Amino acid sequence: MREFKLCQKYYKEYEKFFNENKMLGPNAMWLIEMLCEKMDLKPGMRVLDMGCGTGLTSIFLAKEFGVTVFANDLWISPTENYKRFVEMKVDDKVFPIRSEAHSLPYADEFFDAAISIDAYHYFGTDELYFPNYFSRLVKRTGQYGIVSPGLTKEFEKSVPQEMKPYWEPDMYTFHSALWWKDLWQKTGLADVTFAAEIPEGKEIWRKDADFELLDSDKEGYLTLIMMTAIKK
Repeated sequence: MREFKLCQKYYKEYEKFFNENKMLGPNAMWLIEMLCEKMDLKPGMRVLDMGCGTGLTSIFLAKEFGVTVFANDLWISPTENYKRFVEMKVDDKVFPIRSEAHSLPYADEFFDAAISIDAYHYFGTDELYFPNYFSRLVKRTGQYGIVSPGLTKEFEKSVPQEMKPYWEPDMYTFHSALWWKDLWQKTGLADVTFAAEIPEGKEIWRKDADFELLDSDKEGYLTLIMMTAIKK
Protein backbone atom coordinates (compact mmCIF):
# COMPACT_ATOMS: atom_id res chain seq x y z
CA MET A 1 0.00 0.00 0.00
CA ARG A 2 1.23 3.49 -0.89
CA GLU A 3 2.53 5.91 1.76
CA PHE A 4 1.05 9.34 2.40
CA LYS A 5 3.20 12.03 0.80
CA LEU A 6 1.49 15.37 1.33
CA CYS A 7 -0.20 15.16 4.71
CA GLN A 8 2.59 14.24 7.13
CA LYS A 9 2.54 17.64 8.87
CA TYR A 10 -1.12 17.34 9.87
CA TYR A 11 -1.46 13.56 9.85
CA LYS A 12 -2.35 13.20 13.55
CA GLU A 13 -5.07 15.86 13.17
CA TYR A 14 -6.50 14.10 10.12
CA GLU A 15 -6.39 10.73 11.86
CA LYS A 16 -8.22 12.11 14.90
CA PHE A 17 -10.84 13.73 12.67
CA PHE A 18 -11.31 10.52 10.69
CA ASN A 19 -11.74 8.41 13.81
CA GLU A 20 -14.27 10.79 15.36
CA ASN A 21 -16.37 11.41 12.25
CA LYS A 22 -17.88 8.44 10.48
CA MET A 23 -17.04 8.30 6.78
CA LEU A 24 -19.15 6.64 4.12
CA GLY A 25 -17.34 4.91 1.29
CA PRO A 26 -13.62 4.71 0.51
CA ASN A 27 -11.09 6.56 2.67
CA ALA A 28 -11.32 10.18 1.58
CA MET A 29 -7.85 11.02 2.87
CA TRP A 30 -6.20 8.58 0.50
CA LEU A 31 -8.29 9.78 -2.42
CA ILE A 32 -7.92 13.54 -1.99
CA GLU A 33 -4.16 13.22 -1.68
CA MET A 34 -3.89 11.14 -4.85
CA LEU A 35 -6.10 13.55 -6.77
CA CYS A 36 -4.10 16.59 -5.67
CA GLU A 37 -0.91 14.98 -6.99
CA LYS A 38 -2.50 15.32 -10.45
CA MET A 39 -3.60 18.94 -9.98
CA ASP A 40 -1.86 22.29 -9.53
CA LEU A 41 -3.39 23.99 -6.50
CA LYS A 42 -1.85 27.17 -5.11
CA PRO A 43 -2.52 29.46 -2.12
CA GLY A 44 -5.33 31.92 -2.67
CA MET A 45 -7.25 29.82 -5.18
CA ARG A 46 -10.99 29.32 -4.73
CA VAL A 47 -11.92 25.63 -4.79
CA LEU A 48 -15.33 23.95 -4.81
CA ASP A 49 -15.39 20.68 -2.83
CA MET A 50 -18.53 19.07 -4.21
CA GLY A 51 -20.11 16.44 -1.97
CA CYS A 52 -17.65 17.13 0.85
CA GLY A 53 -19.44 14.96 3.43
CA THR A 54 -18.15 15.74 6.91
CA GLY A 55 -15.45 17.95 5.45
CA LEU A 56 -12.17 16.03 5.69
CA THR A 57 -11.32 16.74 2.06
CA SER A 58 -12.06 20.45 2.53
CA ILE A 59 -9.86 20.59 5.62
CA PHE A 60 -7.07 18.85 3.72
CA LEU A 61 -7.26 21.33 0.83
CA ALA A 62 -7.12 24.34 3.15
CA LYS A 63 -4.29 23.05 5.32
CA GLU A 64 -2.10 21.56 2.61
CA PHE A 65 -2.51 24.14 -0.15
CA GLY A 66 -3.77 27.35 1.49
CA VAL A 67 -6.76 27.52 -0.83
CA THR A 68 -10.19 28.89 0.04
CA VAL A 69 -12.72 26.06 -0.03
CA PHE A 70 -16.46 26.09 -0.46
CA ALA A 71 -17.48 22.83 1.19
CA ASN A 72 -20.72 21.84 -0.52
CA ASP A 73 -22.88 18.92 0.59
CA LEU A 74 -26.59 18.11 0.43
CA TRP A 75 -26.87 15.64 3.29
CA ILE A 76 -24.51 16.90 6.00
CA SER A 77 -25.51 19.88 8.14
CA PRO A 78 -23.41 22.97 7.33
CA THR A 79 -23.65 23.95 10.98
CA GLU A 80 -22.08 20.66 12.06
CA ASN A 81 -19.41 21.02 9.38
CA TYR A 82 -18.68 24.56 10.53
CA LYS A 83 -18.07 23.29 14.07
CA ARG A 84 -15.60 20.79 12.67
CA PHE A 85 -13.85 23.50 10.64
CA VAL A 86 -13.52 25.67 13.75
CA GLU A 87 -12.08 22.73 15.69
CA MET A 88 -9.56 22.07 12.92
CA LYS A 89 -8.69 25.81 12.73
CA VAL A 90 -9.65 26.28 9.09
CA ASP A 91 -12.88 28.25 9.53
CA ASP A 92 -11.22 31.28 7.92
CA LYS A 93 -10.57 29.27 4.74
CA VAL A 94 -13.42 26.74 4.53
CA PHE A 95 -17.05 27.79 4.13
CA PRO A 96 -19.81 25.17 4.59
CA ILE A 97 -22.71 25.24 2.13
CA ARG A 98 -25.76 23.00 1.76
CA SER A 99 -26.99 22.85 -1.82
CA GLU A 100 -28.25 20.28 -4.30
CA ALA A 101 -26.04 19.62 -7.32
CA HIS A 102 -28.52 21.14 -9.79
CA SER A 103 -29.18 24.33 -7.82
CA LEU A 104 -25.73 25.51 -6.79
CA PRO A 105 -25.62 29.14 -5.56
CA TYR A 106 -22.30 30.09 -7.16
CA ALA A 107 -21.56 32.56 -9.91
CA ASP A 108 -20.33 31.34 -13.28
CA GLU A 109 -16.52 31.11 -13.44
CA PHE A 110 -16.23 31.77 -9.70
CA PHE A 111 -13.79 28.91 -8.97
CA ASP A 112 -10.22 28.21 -9.92
CA ALA A 113 -10.90 24.50 -9.43
CA ALA A 114 -13.80 22.16 -8.70
CA ILE A 115 -13.21 18.74 -7.16
CA SER A 116 -15.39 15.89 -6.00
CA ILE A 117 -14.35 12.86 -3.95
CA ASP A 118 -16.67 9.84 -3.93
CA ALA A 119 -19.70 11.91 -4.89
CA TYR A 120 -19.69 13.03 -8.54
CA HIS A 121 -21.11 9.76 -9.85
CA TYR A 122 -24.35 10.33 -7.91
CA PHE A 123 -25.32 13.28 -10.12
CA GLY A 124 -22.74 13.55 -12.90
CA THR A 125 -23.70 10.61 -15.15
CA ASP A 126 -26.45 12.72 -16.71
CA GLU A 127 -25.23 13.79 -20.16
CA LEU A 128 -26.33 17.36 -19.39
CA TYR A 129 -24.75 17.76 -15.98
CA PHE A 130 -21.19 18.65 -16.94
CA PRO A 131 -22.04 21.11 -19.75
CA ASN A 132 -25.00 22.76 -18.00
CA TYR A 133 -23.85 22.81 -14.38
CA PHE A 134 -20.36 21.70 -13.36
CA SER A 135 -18.39 23.18 -16.23
CA ARG A 136 -19.76 26.71 -15.81
CA LEU A 137 -18.51 27.01 -12.23
CA VAL A 138 -14.81 27.11 -13.18
CA LYS A 139 -13.03 29.96 -14.93
CA ARG A 140 -11.25 29.47 -18.24
CA THR A 141 -8.07 27.34 -17.82
CA GLY A 142 -9.37 26.31 -14.40
CA GLN A 143 -9.17 22.75 -13.15
CA TYR A 144 -11.55 19.88 -12.47
CA GLY A 145 -10.82 16.69 -10.57
CA ILE A 146 -12.97 13.76 -9.50
CA VAL A 147 -12.46 10.40 -7.83
CA SER A 148 -15.31 7.89 -7.79
CA PRO A 149 -16.04 4.21 -7.40
CA GLY A 150 -15.99 2.74 -10.88
CA LEU A 151 -15.33 -0.16 -13.18
CA THR A 152 -12.26 -1.54 -14.91
CA LYS A 153 -14.53 -2.07 -17.93
CA GLU A 154 -18.22 -1.67 -18.69
CA PHE A 155 -20.54 -4.63 -18.09
CA GLU A 156 -21.21 -6.36 -21.40
CA LYS A 157 -24.72 -7.58 -20.57
CA SER A 158 -25.59 -7.15 -16.93
CA VAL A 159 -24.16 -7.18 -13.42
CA PRO A 160 -22.46 -10.56 -12.81
CA GLN A 161 -24.68 -13.01 -10.97
CA GLU A 162 -22.38 -13.23 -7.94
CA MET A 163 -22.62 -9.48 -7.38
CA LYS A 164 -26.39 -9.10 -7.69
CA PRO A 165 -27.24 -9.84 -4.02
CA TYR A 166 -25.09 -6.85 -2.97
CA TRP A 167 -25.84 -4.54 -5.90
CA GLU A 168 -27.91 -1.42 -5.22
CA PRO A 169 -29.65 0.77 -7.83
CA ASP A 170 -27.32 3.74 -7.36
CA MET A 171 -24.37 1.52 -8.26
CA TYR A 172 -25.42 1.71 -11.90
CA THR A 173 -23.60 5.05 -11.80
CA PHE A 174 -20.29 3.14 -11.61
CA HIS A 175 -18.42 3.45 -14.91
CA SER A 176 -14.94 3.04 -16.34
CA ALA A 177 -12.39 5.84 -16.61
CA LEU A 178 -12.74 5.72 -20.41
CA TRP A 179 -16.52 6.17 -20.12
CA TRP A 180 -16.04 9.25 -17.94
CA LYS A 181 -13.37 10.67 -20.23
CA ASP A 182 -15.66 10.37 -23.26
CA LEU A 183 -18.55 11.98 -21.33
CA TRP A 184 -16.56 15.14 -20.63
CA GLN A 185 -14.32 15.29 -23.68
CA LYS A 186 -17.13 15.18 -26.22
CA THR A 187 -18.67 18.38 -24.82
CA GLY A 188 -15.71 20.36 -26.14
CA LEU A 189 -15.71 22.38 -22.93
CA ALA A 190 -12.63 20.84 -21.31
CA ASP A 191 -9.50 18.87 -22.10
CA VAL A 192 -9.26 15.72 -20.02
CA THR A 193 -5.68 15.57 -18.79
CA PHE A 194 -5.86 12.30 -16.86
CA ALA A 195 -8.38 9.45 -16.69
CA ALA A 196 -7.44 6.07 -15.25
CA GLU A 197 -8.02 3.49 -12.57
CA ILE A 198 -6.29 4.17 -9.26
CA PRO A 199 -3.57 1.59 -8.58
CA GLU A 200 -4.76 -0.75 -5.83
CA GLY A 201 -8.12 1.01 -6.08
CA LYS A 202 -10.15 -2.01 -5.07
CA GLU A 203 -7.94 -2.64 -2.03
CA ILE A 204 -8.17 1.01 -0.92
CA TRP A 205 -11.96 0.89 -1.32
CA ARG A 206 -12.25 -2.36 0.60
CA LYS A 207 -10.43 -1.00 3.64
CA ASP A 208 -13.47 1.06 4.58
CA ALA A 209 -16.69 0.00 2.84
CA ASP A 210 -18.76 -2.42 0.73
CA PHE A 211 -16.88 -5.52 1.84
CA GLU A 212 -19.42 -8.10 0.63
CA LEU A 213 -19.87 -6.41 -2.74
CA LEU A 214 -16.14 -6.21 -3.36
CA ASP A 215 -15.61 -9.83 -2.29
CA SER A 216 -18.33 -10.94 -4.69
CA ASP A 217 -16.54 -9.28 -7.62
CA LYS A 218 -14.79 -12.39 -8.90
CA GLU A 219 -14.13 -10.96 -12.38
CA GLY A 220 -12.32 -7.81 -11.23
CA TYR A 221 -14.79 -5.18 -12.39
CA LEU A 222 -14.75 -2.88 -9.37
CA THR A 223 -12.11 -0.22 -8.80
CA LEU A 224 -11.68 3.49 -8.10
CA ILE A 225 -11.27 5.87 -11.01
CA MET A 226 -9.67 9.31 -11.16
CA MET A 227 -10.08 12.04 -13.75
CA THR A 228 -8.73 15.57 -14.13
CA ALA A 229 -9.43 18.20 -16.77
CA ILE A 230 -8.73 21.80 -17.76
CA LYS A 231 -11.49 24.13 -18.89
CA LYS A 232 -11.06 25.49 -22.40
